[in-house]
Amino acid sequence: MARILGMDVGDKRIGLALSDSNGILASPLTIIERTGELDEIKTILKIIEEREIGQIIVGLPRLMNGNIGAQAEKVQDFVVTLSTYTDIPIELRDERLTTVTAVRLKQETDSKKKKWKIRYDAMAAAVILQDYLEEKAARNSQNTER
Repeated sequence: MARILGMDVGDKRIGLALSDSNGILASPLTIIERTGELDEIKTILKIIEEREIGQIIVGLPRLMNGNIGAQAEKVQDFVVTLSTYTDIPIELRDERLTTVTAVRLKQETDSKKKKWKIRYDAMAAAVILQDYLEEKAARNSQNTER
């Protein structure tokens, strides 16, 4: 089974997470510093090839009322550009409150403040991806129970 890449696209960094080969567990992978969209896309494409990615899940930072704000529009634009470079399916997922979850998880698991900022973006991507994997597993189990 192909792995799934999770992404948390921010203005300064893109956090990346990777599913295990069974599509059960998401783990933080790395971050990409935002220096130029083409460079970032080249790095993502390299990871897609090296890690045999079959799907990409990207967090969409909706406003708390559910509307699309300026940051969500930036993410949508990035996804449109990325999709012109790959045929891998890309799905946008509501990421409201995943930032809060990622911050809490990082505080609980890592007391080293220096590493915290770097790993936080990848942790947020892992939270987004894990939510997706759990929803997918729940849908699959409901379908097999019928």
